Amino acid sequence: MESFRTIESLQSALTSLKNQGKKIGFVPTMGALHGGHIKLVEYAHKECDVVVVSIFVNPTQFNNAGDLEKYPKREKEDLQMLEEAKCDFVIIPKVDDVYPEEYQKNTIELGIIDKVMEGEFRPGHFQGVVNVVSRFFEIIQPDKAYFGNKDFQQVAVIKLMVKQLNLPVEVVGVPTKRLPNGLAMSSRNYRLSESEVQESSIIYKTLIKGREWASKFSPAVTRQKMIDYFQQGNLKLEYLQIVHPESMEDLNQYWVPGAIAGIAAFSGDVRLIDNMELIEEPQELHTH
Repeated sequence: MESFRTIESLQSALTSLKNQGKKIGFVPTMGALHGGHIKLVEYAHKECDVVVVSIFVNPTQFNNAGDLEKYPKREKEDLQMLEEAKCDFVIIPKVDDVYPEEYQKNTIELGIIDKVMEGEFRPGHFQGVVNVVSRFFEIIQPDKAYFGNKDFQQVAVIKLMVKQLNLPVEVVGVPTKRLPNGLAMSSRNYRLSESEVQESSIIYKTLIKGREWASKFSPAVTRQKMIDYFQQGNLKLEYLQIVHPESMEDLNQYWVPGAIAGIAAFSGDVRLIDNMELIEEPQELHTH
Protein backbone atom coordinates (compact mmCIF):
# COMPACT_ATOMS: atom_id res chain seq x y z
CA MET A 1 0.00 0.00 0.00
CA GLU A 2 1.27 3.47 -0.88
CA SER A 3 0.29 6.58 1.07
CA PHE A 4 0.25 10.04 -0.49
CA ARG A 5 0.05 13.46 1.16
CA THR A 6 -0.19 15.50 -2.03
CA ILE A 7 -2.63 15.31 -4.91
CA GLU A 8 0.11 15.61 -7.53
CA SER A 9 1.99 12.54 -6.24
CA LEU A 10 -1.19 10.45 -6.29
CA GLN A 11 -2.14 11.61 -9.78
CA SER A 12 1.33 10.79 -11.03
CA ALA A 13 1.05 7.23 -9.68
CA LEU A 14 -2.44 6.78 -11.15
CA THR A 15 -1.62 8.08 -14.62
CA SER A 16 0.55 5.15 -15.64
CA LEU A 17 -2.01 2.66 -14.31
CA LYS A 18 -4.79 4.33 -16.27
CA ASN A 19 -2.61 4.25 -19.39
CA GLN A 20 -2.40 0.47 -18.89
CA GLY A 21 -6.21 0.33 -18.90
CA LYS A 22 -6.51 -0.46 -15.20
CA LYS A 23 -9.94 0.08 -13.65
CA ILE A 24 -9.82 2.46 -10.67
CA GLY A 25 -12.16 2.04 -7.67
CA PHE A 26 -12.49 4.86 -5.14
CA VAL A 27 -13.67 4.84 -1.52
CA PRO A 28 -13.98 8.34 0.01
CA THR A 29 -13.78 8.45 3.82
CA MET A 30 -13.33 10.94 6.64
CA GLY A 31 -11.11 8.52 8.53
CA ALA A 32 -11.94 6.87 11.88
CA LEU A 33 -12.41 3.75 9.79
CA HIS A 34 -14.51 0.76 10.80
CA GLY A 35 -15.75 -2.51 9.33
CA GLY A 36 -18.21 -0.68 7.07
CA HIS A 37 -15.39 1.16 5.32
CA ILE A 38 -13.42 -2.06 4.94
CA LYS A 39 -16.49 -3.66 3.35
CA LEU A 40 -16.44 -0.85 0.76
CA VAL A 41 -12.77 -1.57 0.05
CA GLU A 42 -13.58 -5.27 -0.38
CA TYR A 43 -16.40 -4.48 -2.83
CA ALA A 44 -14.06 -2.20 -4.78
CA HIS A 45 -11.40 -4.93 -4.92
CA LYS A 46 -13.85 -7.38 -6.48
CA GLU A 47 -14.74 -5.02 -9.33
CA CYS A 48 -11.61 -2.92 -9.90
CA ASP A 49 -7.87 -3.39 -10.48
CA VAL A 50 -6.74 -0.57 -8.19
CA VAL A 51 -8.44 0.70 -5.01
CA VAL A 52 -7.87 4.28 -3.83
CA VAL A 53 -9.09 5.46 -0.40
CA SER A 54 -9.15 9.08 0.70
CA ILE A 55 -8.93 10.13 4.35
CA PHE A 56 -10.15 13.70 4.57
CA VAL A 57 -12.37 15.32 7.19
CA ASN A 58 -14.28 17.69 4.93
CA PRO A 59 -15.06 20.98 6.70
CA THR A 60 -17.70 22.04 4.15
CA GLN A 61 -20.16 19.29 5.12
CA PHE A 62 -20.32 20.13 8.83
CA ASN A 63 -23.01 22.63 9.76
CA ASN A 64 -21.92 22.32 13.40
CA ALA A 65 -18.39 23.52 14.24
CA GLY A 66 -18.38 21.51 17.47
CA ASP A 67 -19.22 18.33 15.56
CA LEU A 68 -16.28 18.95 13.20
CA GLU A 69 -13.97 19.55 16.15
CA LYS A 70 -15.02 16.34 17.92
CA TYR A 71 -14.91 14.13 14.82
CA PRO A 72 -12.62 11.20 15.77
CA LYS A 73 -9.15 11.08 14.20
CA ARG A 74 -7.32 7.74 14.12
CA GLU A 75 -4.83 7.98 11.26
CA LYS A 76 -2.39 5.33 12.52
CA GLU A 77 -5.18 2.78 13.10
CA ASP A 78 -6.82 3.73 9.79
CA LEU A 79 -3.65 3.04 7.81
CA GLN A 80 -3.17 -0.29 9.56
CA MET A 81 -6.75 -1.35 8.71
CA LEU A 82 -6.31 -0.33 5.07
CA GLU A 83 -2.99 -2.17 4.84
CA GLU A 84 -4.69 -5.33 6.13
CA ALA A 85 -7.55 -4.82 3.66
CA LYS A 86 -4.98 -4.72 0.82
CA CYS A 87 -5.86 -1.19 -0.22
CA ASP A 88 -3.52 0.01 -2.99
CA PHE A 89 -3.37 3.80 -2.55
CA VAL A 90 -4.33 6.13 0.30
CA ILE A 91 -4.50 9.90 -0.12
CA ILE A 92 -4.43 12.07 3.04
CA PRO A 93 -4.48 15.63 1.68
CA LYS A 94 -4.56 18.99 3.44
CA VAL A 95 -7.63 21.24 3.17
CA ASP A 96 -5.71 23.78 1.04
CA ASP A 97 -4.79 21.00 -1.38
CA VAL A 98 -8.40 19.90 -1.82
CA TYR A 99 -9.77 23.44 -1.97
CA PRO A 100 -7.06 25.67 -3.50
CA GLU A 101 -7.68 29.41 -3.84
CA GLU A 102 -8.84 29.06 -7.45
CA TYR A 103 -11.31 26.28 -6.57
CA GLN A 104 -14.79 26.86 -7.98
CA LYS A 105 -17.62 25.33 -5.96
CA ASN A 106 -19.90 22.85 -7.68
CA THR A 107 -23.55 23.32 -6.81
CA ILE A 108 -26.38 21.18 -8.12
CA GLU A 109 -30.15 21.31 -7.88
CA LEU A 110 -31.01 18.89 -5.08
CA GLY A 111 -34.77 19.49 -4.97
CA ILE A 112 -36.61 17.79 -2.13
CA ILE A 113 -33.56 15.73 -1.00
CA ASP A 114 -32.15 18.89 0.56
CA LYS A 115 -35.35 19.61 2.47
CA VAL A 116 -36.14 16.31 4.22
CA MET A 117 -34.41 14.26 6.94
CA GLU A 118 -30.64 14.98 6.74
CA GLY A 119 -31.29 17.87 4.35
CA GLU A 120 -33.69 19.51 6.79
CA PHE A 121 -31.68 18.95 9.96
CA ARG A 122 -28.21 19.60 8.51
CA PRO A 123 -28.62 22.63 6.22
CA GLY A 124 -25.80 22.93 3.68
CA HIS A 125 -24.54 19.43 4.44
CA PHE A 126 -25.33 17.91 1.05
CA GLN A 127 -23.88 20.81 -0.94
CA GLY A 128 -20.71 20.19 1.11
CA VAL A 129 -20.84 16.51 0.11
CA VAL A 130 -21.28 17.51 -3.55
CA ASN A 131 -18.22 19.77 -3.29
CA VAL A 132 -15.86 17.26 -1.78
CA VAL A 133 -16.95 14.22 -3.79
CA SER A 134 -16.93 16.05 -7.12
CA ARG A 135 -13.48 17.41 -6.24
CA PHE A 136 -12.13 13.92 -5.46
CA PHE A 137 -13.73 12.56 -8.64
CA GLU A 138 -11.86 15.30 -10.52
CA ILE A 139 -8.57 14.42 -8.77
CA ILE A 140 -8.78 10.61 -9.04
CA GLN A 141 -11.06 10.14 -12.07
CA PRO A 142 -12.25 6.73 -10.85
CA ASP A 143 -14.31 4.28 -12.88
CA LYS A 144 -16.39 3.33 -9.84
CA ALA A 145 -16.96 4.90 -6.41
CA TYR A 146 -18.31 3.09 -3.36
CA PHE A 147 -20.57 4.45 -0.61
CA GLY A 148 -22.37 2.88 2.34
CA ASN A 149 -26.15 2.68 2.17
CA LYS A 150 -26.32 3.74 5.85
CA ASP A 151 -26.17 7.23 4.32
CA PHE A 152 -28.80 6.41 1.71
CA GLN A 153 -29.69 10.08 1.16
CA GLN A 154 -26.03 10.82 0.49
CA VAL A 155 -25.90 8.02 -2.10
CA ALA A 156 -28.97 9.54 -3.79
CA VAL A 157 -27.30 12.98 -3.79
CA ILE A 158 -24.10 11.63 -5.34
CA LYS A 159 -26.01 9.75 -8.05
CA LEU A 160 -27.90 12.97 -8.80
CA MET A 161 -24.62 14.91 -8.91
CA VAL A 162 -23.03 12.44 -11.34
CA LYS A 163 -26.09 12.74 -13.58
CA GLN A 164 -26.31 16.55 -13.45
CA LEU A 165 -22.57 17.12 -13.94
CA ASN A 166 -22.39 14.30 -16.52
CA LEU A 167 -19.45 12.57 -14.79
CA PRO A 168 -18.14 9.22 -16.10
CA VAL A 169 -18.28 7.48 -12.71
CA GLU A 170 -20.47 4.58 -11.62
CA VAL A 171 -21.78 5.10 -8.06
CA VAL A 172 -22.16 1.86 -6.09
CA GLY A 173 -24.21 1.70 -2.86
CA VAL A 174 -23.06 -1.04 -0.46
CA PRO A 175 -25.28 -2.64 2.24
CA THR A 176 -24.85 -1.34 5.81
CA LYS A 177 -22.50 -3.33 8.04
CA ARG A 178 -23.71 -3.72 11.62
CA LEU A 179 -22.44 -4.62 15.08
CA PRO A 180 -23.82 -7.86 16.62
CA ASN A 181 -26.56 -5.83 18.38
CA GLY A 182 -27.68 -4.33 15.06
CA LEU A 183 -26.19 -0.85 15.52
CA ALA A 184 -24.93 0.44 12.16
CA MET A 185 -21.15 0.78 12.09
CA SER A 186 -20.15 4.44 12.14
CA SER A 187 -17.05 6.51 12.89
CA ARG A 188 -19.15 8.27 15.53
CA ASN A 189 -19.48 4.99 17.44
CA TYR A 190 -15.91 5.56 18.67
CA ARG A 191 -17.35 8.34 20.82
CA LEU A 192 -19.88 6.02 22.53
CA SER A 193 -19.30 4.18 25.81
CA GLU A 194 -20.03 0.43 25.92
CA SER A 195 -23.37 1.04 27.62
CA GLU A 196 -24.28 3.69 25.02
CA VAL A 197 -23.47 1.24 22.22
CA GLN A 198 -25.90 -1.23 23.78
CA GLU A 199 -28.59 1.41 24.35
CA SER A 200 -28.23 2.60 20.75
CA SER A 201 -29.45 -0.77 19.47
CA ILE A 202 -32.95 0.72 19.96
CA ILE A 203 -32.45 2.33 16.51
CA TYR A 204 -32.10 -1.04 14.78
CA LYS A 205 -34.84 -2.64 16.87
CA THR A 206 -37.21 0.18 15.88
CA LEU A 207 -36.43 -0.34 12.18
CA ILE A 208 -37.04 -4.09 12.48
CA LYS A 209 -40.36 -3.41 14.23
CA GLY A 210 -41.23 -0.98 11.44
CA ARG A 211 -40.69 -3.73 8.89
CA GLU A 212 -43.13 -5.95 10.80
CA TRP A 213 -45.76 -3.22 11.16
CA ALA A 214 -45.45 -2.20 7.50
CA SER A 215 -47.13 -5.45 6.47
CA LYS A 216 -50.22 -4.57 8.55
CA PHE A 217 -50.55 -0.80 8.73
CA SER A 218 -50.34 2.34 6.59
CA PRO A 219 -47.06 4.31 6.51
CA ALA A 220 -48.50 6.99 8.82
CA VAL A 221 -49.62 4.44 11.44
CA THR A 222 -46.36 2.49 11.11
CA ARG A 223 -44.33 5.66 11.64
CA GLN A 224 -46.25 6.58 14.80
CA LYS A 225 -45.87 3.06 16.19
CA MET A 226 -42.12 3.23 15.49
CA ILE A 227 -41.82 6.58 17.28
CA ASP A 228 -43.72 5.24 20.30
CA TYR A 229 -41.53 2.14 20.40
CA PHE A 230 -38.31 4.13 20.02
CA GLN A 231 -39.23 6.40 22.90
CA GLN A 232 -39.17 3.45 25.29
CA GLY A 233 -35.36 3.64 25.01
CA ASN A 234 -32.94 6.29 26.28
CA LEU A 235 -31.94 7.99 23.03
CA LYS A 236 -33.31 11.35 21.94
CA LEU A 237 -35.10 11.17 18.59
CA GLU A 238 -34.36 13.90 16.03
CA TYR A 239 -36.50 12.53 13.20
CA LEU A 240 -38.12 9.34 11.98
CA GLN A 241 -39.53 9.49 8.46
CA ILE A 242 -40.92 6.95 6.00
CA VAL A 243 -40.17 8.06 2.46
CA HIS A 244 -40.30 7.12 -1.20
CA PRO A 245 -36.88 5.60 -2.08
CA GLU A 246 -36.35 7.88 -5.09
CA SER A 247 -38.36 11.08 -4.62
CA MET A 248 -37.76 11.15 -0.82
CA GLU A 249 -41.33 12.36 -0.35
CA ASP A 250 -43.14 11.35 2.85
CA LEU A 251 -45.40 8.32 2.57
CA ASN A 252 -48.65 8.49 4.52
CA GLN A 253 -51.47 6.39 3.11
CA TYR A 254 -49.93 4.14 0.50
CA TRP A 255 -46.82 1.99 0.40
CA VAL A 256 -44.45 1.88 -2.58
CA PRO A 257 -41.83 -0.77 -3.37
CA GLY A 258 -38.58 0.03 -1.57
CA ALA A 259 -40.20 2.40 0.96
CA ILE A 260 -37.49 3.47 3.42
CA ALA A 261 -37.58 4.47 7.06
CA GLY A 262 -34.83 6.95 7.96
CA ILE A 263 -33.95 7.78 11.53
CA ALA A 264 -31.59 10.17 13.35
CA ALA A 265 -31.12 10.18 17.11
CA PHE A 266 -28.73 11.34 19.81
CA SER A 267 -26.95 9.19 22.35
CA GLY A 268 -25.70 11.96 24.63
CA ASP A 269 -24.22 14.45 22.15
CA VAL A 270 -23.37 11.79 19.53
CA ARG A 271 -25.66 11.89 16.53
CA LEU A 272 -26.44 8.52 14.92
CA ILE A 273 -28.34 7.78 11.72
CA ASP A 274 -29.70 4.62 10.12
CA ASN A 275 -32.31 3.46 7.66
CA MET A 276 -34.02 0.33 6.41
CA GLU A 277 -36.18 -0.71 3.50
CA LEU A 278 -39.52 -1.56 5.10
CA ILE A 279 -41.38 -3.03 2.19
CA GLU A 280 -40.43 -4.84 -1.00
CA GLU A 281 -43.79 -5.26 -2.73
CA PRO A 282 -46.71 -2.82 -3.06
CA GLN A 283 -49.23 -3.27 -0.27
CA GLU A 284 -52.94 -2.53 -0.19
CA LEU A 285 -53.98 0.46 1.87
CA HIS A 286 -54.64 -0.33 5.52
CA THR A 287 -56.67 2.23 7.44
CA HIS A 288 -56.76 0.71 10.94
